[in-house]
Amino acid sequence: MIGKLNHVAIATTDLEKAALVYRQTLGAKVSAPVDQPEHGVTTIFVELPGSKVELLSPLGANSPLANFLARNPGGGVHHLCFEVQDIHAARDRLLGEGARVLGEVKTGAHGKPVLFLHPKDFGGVLIELEQA
Repeated sequence: MIGKLNHVAIATTDLEKAALVYRQTLGAKVSAPVDQPEHGVTTIFVELPGSKVELLSPLGANSPLANFLARNPGGGVHHLCFEVQDIHAARDRLLGEGARVLGEVKTGAHGKPVLFLHPKDFGGVLIELEQA
C-alpha cells in the first residue's frame, strides 16, 4: 500500500537556526519558510535525492505542534510521510484493519491530500500519508 518515503518531519522551536544547519553545515538546498495556517505550522523543506526533510515550527498559539515541543523542548522527529496512490482507499483499508485515522483528509503542504495515523498504532511514530 505505501510507496516511497516522501519526507521526515522534524519539529523545532527555531526554524531559521535549523534551516541554517542544513543549508550551511550540510550544504543542502533549503526552501523559504511557508506558513501553513490550516495545519498551524510553518514549514521549510530540505531537498534530498528522492526525498525531503520537513522542518516544522508552531504557527500561532493553538498549533498542534506546541504540545509536541512542550514534551520535547529540544525538538525532534515529529512524523514520517509516505506516499500512497489513493488516499481514500488507503484510509478505508486502514480503518477496516483497526488503525486510528486522525481527522479527515485535508490538503497538505505540497497541495496534495494527506491524512495522519495515530502513533500508538505504529510503534509510537506519527504517520502521514500523502497522495502521490
